[in-house]
Amino acid sequence: MESFQRSQVATLSQRLAEPPHRLITLFGPRQTGKTTIVLQALQRISPACRRYLAVDEPEYPRPGIRDDRPAASFALTHVRDTNWLVRNWEQARLDAERAGRFVLVFDEIQKIPQWSETVKGLWDADRARNCPLHVVILGSAPLLMQSGLNESLAGRFEPIRVTHWSFDEMSAAFGFDLPKYLYFGGYPGAVPLVRDPDRWRNYILGALVEPNIEKDLLAMTRVDKPALLKRLYELGAAYSGQILSYNKMLGQLQDAGNTTTLARYLDLLSNTGLVTGLPKYFRQPYRRRASSPKLNVLNTALMTAGSGYTFDQAIADRTFWGRIVESAVGAHLFNTAPPGMSLHYWRESPHEVDFILRRGPRIIAIEVKGGSKTKPLRGLEAFRERFRPNRVLLVGEGGIPLDEFLMAPPNQWFEQ
Repeated sequence: MESFQRSQVATLSQRLAEPPHRLITLFGPRQTGKTTIVLQALQRISPACRRYLAVDEPEYPRPGIRDDRPAASFALTHVRDTNWLVRNWEQARLDAERAGRFVLVFDEIQKIPQWSETVKGLWDADRARNCPLHVVILGSAPLLMQSGLNESLAGRFEPIRVTHWSFDEMSAAFGFDLPKYLYFGGYPGAVPLVRDPDRWRNYILGALVEPNIEKDLLAMTRVDKPALLKRLYELGAAYSGQILSYNKMLGQLQDAGNTTTLARYLDLLSNTGLVTGLPKYFRQPYRRRASSPKLNVLNTALMTAGSGYTFDQAIADRTFWGRIVESAVGAHLFNTAPPGMSLHYWRESPHEVDFILRRGPRIIAIEVKGGSKTKPLRGLEAFRERFRPNRVLLVGEGGIPLDEFLMAPPNQWFEQ
């Protein structure tokens, strides 16, 4: 694992080798390795030309990351405000002008109030003087990160998206086979605990899910019904792979909410990398928003950790395992789809297609066969007759092997 590097390391290194035209931002779900990506990229840069600062930690240098400031300057208070941000930025400017190049990293920058307005002023001043300072910002609160970036820094940043770990990454880094990946998902921090199911489950639910909701959503976004949001997450994890109308959700949740509130909360859960609601495919885009969503966890560990199933029990229950397989395919497509590509499902009773990929005018219909799912492929036939898709894919038994599909980027299917 120590030598393994995600593809974002190469992407970030390439951006840092170019002149600093834009801020570089890394954002994504918790525990997906954003900090590790940055530290690995920094190792390729001269120690005198880089500085890493974690907003939520005491300001001591990280092992292997050299910091040339006097030791007394490390004894700073935990308070991080815009004055602290400005001081460090101005010091990095001096270092950049002296060395001809410098990289400054702010980790968890969203924890500084009004950070985006301050960064905007500093960055614009740097561009006016052509300062050779690269600035990288990252954080684990996608909602706040994206809000600050889009509202104050539009046109000034280039994002590098960090998603949940894929099957090929977990296989290369930890030796996961396909069943192990399907059950334990793509959280690298949880790997040491997979031999102790109770500790693994507590880690997923207590160290990942709870902070995602409590810190990234409830503490940073207006949520009038926090209990409803939490129950919606639990419902999404339990019903992953199933189509559920908002009215049925309200009945399950037993909360005085409305469909508009549920749709917004589902968007919030999707933005933090927990559960998404896929819209039904229509030719007319305006009809998609009103459709019943197909719930899908964005990491299958979120589905299995709260299910009560052990690894062996999950494999033995072919219906449940089939839903895990389908959810893994949905998560893979959602997590790896590039900008300009969207993911849907389709259903016209009694026919259904698991996933529809759309890129511009081109569409691909995808049916997943796993577990006890052995029904005839009449849904694909009905969809083909009505919409004339560019391709039809069968994943699993009789089609593309599941492991091969989970290692392929969605763009590949449009280019063949």
